[in-house]
Amino acid sequence: MERDFLRIEQYIDHTILRPDATEEKILEACKDAKQHGFAAVCVNPCHTALVRKALQGSEVKTCVVVGFPLGANTEETKAFEAKLAIGDGAQEIDMAMNVGALKAKQYDIVEKDIASVAKVIKGKACLKVIIECCLLTDEEKVRACEIAVKAGADFVKTSTGFGAGGATVSDVQLIRKTVGSKVGVKASGGIRDYATAIQMIRAGANRIGTSSGVSIAEGTSSLE
Repeated sequence: MERDFLRIEQYIDHTILRPDATEEKILEACKDAKQHGFAAVCVNPCHTALVRKALQGSEVKTCVVVGFPLGANTEETKAFEAKLAIGDGAQEIDMAMNVGALKAKQYDIVEKDIASVAKVIKGKACLKVIIECCLLTDEEKVRACEIAVKAGADFVKTSTGFGAGGATVSDVQLIRKTVGSKVGVKASGGIRDYATAIQMIRAGANRIGTSSGVSIAEGTSSLE
């Protein structure tokens, strides 16, 4: 496929969130990210310091998940987790929203949950809020986006990659339409090849969360 209109590497959050990820695999991901010039390496909190050190001297950001993957931690736990990640060198935080509270229309709880993390990392890191689209109606997706933006999100992210479904073009379009041009959109989950990544970017995504970053950058496909 012709690589037509962008340098796709700069859109990729190279992701390694498997529970069995070893230090060796984490360092390999960092090496790949530096080689290809990805936007970030996204890891679980226990790997934050390792990744920040491995990426030192490069423009690749250290991205860390919070309240992941269920989003069902308490507000205080998420804020503390984010604080620890910042202390260990995180430059971006991908936090999972409280989906159950949203579906119960407990919008104040959802907003406080996000705002507590936004407050802790303000001026120190970028905040991406994962709304887990596969569990929401379109109406709920719109409301989740509105709350996330109001609470201080810099990005809204489609999926954890651990749910029943990942990013879709229609969800990316809906999120982009809802958040406008000043808030980022991260498509994540099930994006394993260049063609799919391009579809997501054309739909409005300006970040792609994937464990197949190298395959995408090289224009091939991955079965991961």
